[in-house]
Amino acid sequence: MAVTGFYPVILTDDVSRSVDFFVSHFQFEVVFEIDWYVSLRLDSFELAVLHHHHDTVPSEIRQQITTSLILNLEVKDVDALYDRLIREHHLPIVLDLRNEDFGQRHFITSDPNGILIDVIQAITPSAEFQSHFKDTLS
Repeated sequence: MAVTGFYPVILTDDVSRSVDFFVSHFQFEVVFEIDWYVSLRLDSFELAVLHHHHDTVPSEIRQQITTSLILNLEVKDVDALYDRLIREHHLPIVLDLRNEDFGQRHFITSDPNGILIDVIQAITPSAEFQSHFKDTLS
């Protein structure tokens, strides 16, 4: 299979509010924009925002917006992003900054739709979790 792209699409009732959130707080850039659909990019990562009533959305789910989703954003300095997003910009804190034995220092905030954004920095996992990591670089 020759995959050329794979990215989440957020269904929302307010496209511009969602786009403004990801552009303002996470430095995504708009690469395509129409009133009902916006494609965003951050480095080589993509995210799209689509109005949930648009004809491209199957009619059975047009009344729904995306809410039960966690987007993981891995960064080099989670503490700096915590300071900017939570302390300076007062984004909601769903899970406060903490270290996990499985090898993450992270916090969780949310976007205007209630989508969770888990901001993660990799740290050394505890000995208990070390053996669960698979070597995929061979």
